[in-house]
Amino acid sequence: MVLGIESSCDETEAGLVRDGVLLGQAVASSMDEHVRFGGVVPEIAARAHVHAVAPVVREALDRAGLTLADVGAVAVTTGPGLSGALQVGVAAAKGYAFSLGVPLYGVHHLAGHVAAATLEGGPLPNPCIVLIVSGGHTSLLLVRDLARDVIVHLGDTLDDAAGECFDKVARVLGLPYPGGPAIDRAARDGDARAVRFPRPLSGPNDPPYAFSFSGLKSAAARWAEAQRAAGHEPHVPDAAAALQEAIADVLTRKAVRACTDHGIDTLVVVGGVAANSRIRALTEQRCAAAGITLRVPPLRLCTDNGAMIAAIGDLLVRSGAAPAPLDVSIDPSAPLEYAALTPLAAPSLRVA
Repeated sequence: MVLGIESSCDETEAGLVRDGVLLGQAVASSMDEHVRFGGVVPEIAARAHVHAVAPVVREALDRAGLTLADVGAVAVTTGPGLSGALQVGVAAAKGYAFSLGVPLYGVHHLAGHVAAATLEGGPLPNPCIVLIVSGGHTSLLLVRDLARDVIVHLGDTLDDAAGECFDKVARVLGLPYPGGPAIDRAARDGDARAVRFPRPLSGPNDPPYAFSFSGLKSAAARWAEAQRAAGHEPHVPDAAAALQEAIADVLTRKAVRACTDHGIDTLVVVGGVAANSRIRALTEQRCAAAGITLRVPPLRLCTDNGAMIAAIGDLLVRSGAAPAPLDVSIDPSAPLEYAALTPLAAPSLRVA
């Protein structure tokens, strides 16, 4: 059984997975402490992780009806993420692995998101196209054997990720943080056709799989400014619906195109923004029209969670991957190349 620990941002999470089956998970969030700042404060997040990590692991074990003695391996996010937050999770994982005498696996946070799709529905087909959409990442990937093979990037965001665009436009519209869920809620009462926002990098000469949401963010901000300059408060539901439609349109068109261009019949959509209701609905609609099988994790496994880290650890264990050394460090800006991520700490400098 693999214990997974995730602490890359503002939530402390633990999950337990054995042979691809989720046995238990728990989460502690410091979100309420960040709301008044309009975003995550790294120092606050790190301090919250220090207090929460041991209770969260105990809660996950209790929910599974298990004890630490049942743990056979530990997996932990070593990057990317907030440096201080990652350090807390890695230190805890090292402590558990050393004290239990079990192997330790350092894993890439985004590979964990991909692995979350295996917890309901079983192994992913080899190959498949994966669309990752989160607060800091938007990428189209070609994935073969997730535990063994290199992950091929077909396209990535050139600037803001989809989740960043949601957060920043939500602030312009006076909606609370986090912006993604707030936009989704407001859009339910809006008309997506009432405001026409651009579809970035959607022209015939644009990179087919690359993304850019900075211009869309700016267009939404200029629209809101123009409304206020004309003496009108922006109609938030319409703006939210139009923004959501623009992002969903770009994401789904490029993802389906990647599948058809590469002759691959399965699309996997993961990450926190995959919880957005319009993105899920439009992806399902366009995949059905193109004869593509769609795999999307349930909502509870879209956002960051310990189960996804345990899941990728479980895949690595079953693939026979070598564990990480106990001096494994963190890489806050790690590129996604392989599921295993085992950067080593730089040698310390000694003063004579």
